[in-house]
Amino acid sequence: MSKLPAVAAFAIAMAYVEGAVVAYLREVYGIHDLVRDLPHTTGRLAGIETGREAATMVMLLAVGWIAGRRLQDRLGFFVFAFGLWDIAYYGWLALFTGFPSSPLSWDVLFLLPVPWWGPVLAPSLIALMMCIGGAAAVRQVDRGVEWRMNRVNAGIAAAGIAVVLYTFTAASLRAVPDGLDAVAKARPSAFPWPVFVAGFMVMSWAGLRVTWPARSRLLRT
Repeated sequence: MSKLPAVAAFAIAMAYVEGAVVAYLREVYGIHDLVRDLPHTTGRLAGIETGREAATMVMLLAVGWIAGRRLQDRLGFFVFAFGLWDIAYYGWLALFTGFPSSPLSWDVLFLLPVPWWGPVLAPSLIALMMCIGGAAAVRQVDRGVEWRMNRVNAGIAAAGIAVVLYTFTAASLRAVPDGLDAVAKARPSAFPWPVFVAGFMVMSWAGLRVTWPARSRLLRT
């Protein structure tokens, strides 16, 4: 029996907790517009928040490891849970706070190692791809099919991921030479959609190269 429904329930419930925490933080700090109202300091609470984000990744990795039997489906469960958690998080947050009001609303996506900024639509597209790819990885293991990741595919995937990460972190990275306070104060002015789309397409192409049936083989039992 597939464990995908159970992992999906975990991801959605975890997204509720995440959305509730962010709703509390917005209320405490009086945040209505993230770009304008996000605190510019790097104090104790900022450290706790980055720790919470790291703990979130550990939890998602742990559930993937527990649910899977092989490396492929363990990674598949992790990627599926990550994507669904991200999508469900925005759903819960919209219910709790009314944010995002639009797919193009700016959000702080992550704080590690520097703040990631982007319109909600951008990470949601990646999350949707992760849900599809992660579920496919799990289902293929159930059918006895192994995916191959050679150096070429890994290089293509890494290039696409690097481009996408740059679009999210460009504003913060430009402020790094001026210190942590400057990074905390850095704000985006515009999102480079053409660059993001290029990176996203390269990532998707890498995924297709790995999952293409001709490049897969039956798992040894």
